[in-house]
Amino acid sequence: MDFTNKKVNKRIRFTDGKGNPMSNAEICVKQTNHKFLFGCGAFDFIPYVLKGEDEYKQVTDSWLEIFNYGTLPFYWGNYEREEGKPNKDTLMKTAKYLTGKGVKVKGHPLCWHTVCADWLMKYDNDTILKKQLDRIDREVTGFKGVIDMWDVINEVVIMPIFDKYDNAITRICKEKGRVGLIKAVFERAHESNPDAVLLLNDFNTSINYEILIDGCLNAGVPISAIGIQSHQHQGYWGAEKVMEVLERFSHFGLPIHFTENTLISGEIMPPHIVDLNDWQVKEWPSTPEGEERQAKEIEEMYRLLFAHPLVEAITTWDYRDGAWLNAPSGFIRKDNSRKPSFEVLKKLVREEWWTDITVRTDENGWADVEAFKGDYHIGSGELGVDVSLTDDSELELSF
Repeated sequence: MDFTNKKVNKRIRFTDGKGNPMSNAEICVKQTNHKFLFGCGAFDFIPYVLKGEDEYKQVTDSWLEIFNYGTLPFYWGNYEREEGKPNKDTLMKTAKYLTGKGVKVKGHPLCWHTVCADWLMKYDNDTILKKQLDRIDREVTGFKGVIDMWDVINEVVIMPIFDKYDNAITRICKEKGRVGLIKAVFERAHESNPDAVLLLNDFNTSINYEILIDGCLNAGVPISAIGIQSHQHQGYWGAEKVMEVLERFSHFGLPIHFTENTLISGEIMPPHIVDLNDWQVKEWPSTPEGEERQAKEIEEMYRLLFAHPLVEAITTWDYRDGAWLNAPSGFIRKDNSRKPSFEVLKKLVREEWWTDITVRTDENGWADVEAFKGDYHIGSGELGVDVSLTDDSELELSF
């Protein structure tokens, strides 16, 4: 499998403090972070940051061994249970902790019909929309510089026909239409932080989502990346479907993020379940056979996605078993022990797709470096510099 699109081939000239070439010198090139976003739900960091509990320290320490990208929850109904009293401090502390560890953070989501604020229901549609847009401005502006990536709106394909219960966002989506609402929320997010990465996110990978994206782009919606959910509680998609989905969504030419990936290590959910939330079980055990299957499926799927030139991020949704639907969906078990999937992904991210090499310069101080795109410490002996390698242009470094 070809991963060259995730690498740089860089010619670097090394000089000393006086500008003289470092001839025939050994230079260590050590990667410190990936440009590619290997992500995971970071919800477990919230109780650790707030309370410092030992149980969560064990969880978060192992999380940081693999991932450089975390998703934090901004579900409006939980974030602002009482109007005018958002839970900003908790998420700001957590986000700053993660960024201090070199982790990029995404907020999820700014607009969604599910887990919506119940208090919105007392308002008319014009007021609901105003409060939604004000909410977006408050979060995107307030977290700017800490969180600069957002799932702006979630699951719009189903939004106007969602009928499980009445909610304020479905009401305004029915009135404005899918593209109209998307355009309004994206424009406000972009105004609030023009440099932010803004995602449209959906679990629907049918032609309906393609049509929606096409309509949004024709309307000038500033979509930075396409978000694709891939919860596979009912069985692994398989390589053929993964590649088919990639092919269909690649023709837009936008970056693709697999935003919510789930592969389980136990019994597969029955195929007749339409809404995954309808499958409620008290026990859903992980099994040795299931764990081996999960590890193989994760390895295959990650290899396929990492090799694709438009895929820039993969986020697994549950780090620990039982996080959602009580499913055996994590990389670690409920007792925090590591599953085979943890070891497989860590080996890919931190070994196979990781650069730690020594190169020798020529008589003029030049050396050719092939490396995975990302952040590096490059040096000789006790001297060195921190630098990002993201393109093939020539570079000069001085120690």
